[in-house]
Amino acid sequence: MNSVGVSSGGELTILGSTTLMTTNRAMSTAFPWKRKRRPVRREREESRQDVGDSIWLGIDLGTQSVRAVAVSETGGVRGQGSYPLTGWRDGARHEQDPEDWWQATAAACRAALAGWPASSIRGLAVDATSGTILLVERSGKPLTPGLMYDDTRAADEARRADEAGADIWASLGYHMHPSWALPKLLWLLREHGGASSDTRLNHQADFINRRLAGHEVPSDSSNALKTGYDLVRETWRYEVLDALCVPDQIMPAVVRSGTIIGSVCREAASMTGIPAGTPIIAGVTDGCAAQIASGAVNVGSWNSVLGSTLVLKGVTPELIRDSAGVMYSHRSPDGHWLPGGASNAGAAILSKRFAERDLEALDAQAAKREPASVVTYPLVSRGERFPFAAPAAEGFMLGSPADEVDFYASLLQGVGFIERLAFDYLDLLGVPTDGELRFTGGAVRSRYWCQLRADILGRSVALPGNAEPAVGMAVLAASAGRRLVEVTRQMVRIREAIDPRPDRTARFHEPYLKLVEELARRGWVQPALLRHANERST
Repeated sequence: MNSVGVSSGGELTILGSTTLMTTNRAMSTAFPWKRKRRPVRREREESRQDVGDSIWLGIDLGTQSVRAVAVSETGGVRGQGSYPLTGWRDGARHEQDPEDWWQATAAACRAALAGWPASSIRGLAVDATSGTILLVERSGKPLTPGLMYDDTRAADEARRADEAGADIWASLGYHMHPSWALPKLLWLLREHGGASSDTRLNHQADFINRRLAGHEVPSDSSNALKTGYDLVRETWRYEVLDALCVPDQIMPAVVRSGTIIGSVCREAASMTGIPAGTPIIAGVTDGCAAQIASGAVNVGSWNSVLGSTLVLKGVTPELIRDSAGVMYSHRSPDGHWLPGGASNAGAAILSKRFAERDLEALDAQAAKREPASVVTYPLVSRGERFPFAAPAAEGFMLGSPADEVDFYASLLQGVGFIERLAFDYLDLLGVPTDGELRFTGGAVRSRYWCQLRADILGRSVALPGNAEPAVGMAVLAASAGRRLVEVTRQMVRIREAIDPRPDRTARFHEPYLKLVEELARRGWVQPALLRHANERST
């Protein structure tokens, strides 16, 4: 539970112990407006009068469920299904049973495709949680549980991996972390007595793609990034693997996302309802899948995903290296780079402080408090990752709120300030940010919060009609052999555009800079970023 109290310095502090999840799935499920899913769901969102439609299937392996969506060539969702997942959490441990992934995938696909003729299904792609891995036999049988994206037991292994490949990781613009896949691989090898000649590493998506194809298939470069795959040279760095005593044969072949890697076998077809012979396209991580679904795939475009945490992902023509390791980049299927970062600040604070409250009513009242009388850094748990790295960071409030509406308004505005600081940081690094900006995630259900964020940023934003990762995978499947930009233009629908109100933007300069100055005073934000934020505000 969070606690709120006045510190000796007169600040109202916000503390908490709940660990925040970092994927889009976790962000949306923690958001207070999120609707609960039924165990199995079938939905039809559009008419089936045109049974000749070409349909692409997107499969999203999430934390709490597997979701499958059938999407037409014009972006219409023709059918969808989901099936729940369970796991085991105990401190730093988070595991799931890989066989549950497969059973849930089969059930979700059957629901999504029920009634569609086999001739309509053109292809499929699978996304998965970033950094989730397991060991399997050559036959595909699991040898270990799946270590999930936020399992952090590999702290010692992360230090080893970071030291062994320090120069290489620096050249790629990141550091190894305990939740990343390479440290987890070292942990699994240690815990399970090493690897035989029959042992193979699988990322979460690899395991499902193998079951679909009926034989071993290549991994995608997006999921392979956190396992140490070099996205510049597009190869494993075997010198690092050798230094870490990782056998070469354990590593999968890797192809760029968007590559056809196989086709659905007869056994998988009978279980999933996907026609045998359907092409399987190499997917991406769930965060990249959401970015594709948003349509933010042009250079300079950004997708800001606000759920329990805040995640920004954009597009650059070249790799941007961040010496601080705050931002790192995936590779787009078309060869561009996808830089981004994830903040621990976000809507989770609303779930903790205003659970079971009428947030729409609070939104209406908060609109009259622009700006709030206090400035808040809305961090729930200790530690920040983006737009600055500060393991000791904690939430705080400068001043005392007049009432709970003032407090609520300061939380909404505080998240907007962190989002603005993130764009200031990206600009400081020389990252192009002047393209289209899309808002996605659970927070888009709050029309007021979207307007507030646009005002704080001082820029126009667009709200996609459906930016869930499964839709992004359907779009990626449809792009095989085509340009991703062209396919997203055809399949991604925008439901609303929001312009900033210039007079409101000016109101937020002072409280925004007050927050950044306090973050700098505490040693969390570097002086260069503080100066840059001031320059961009004026």
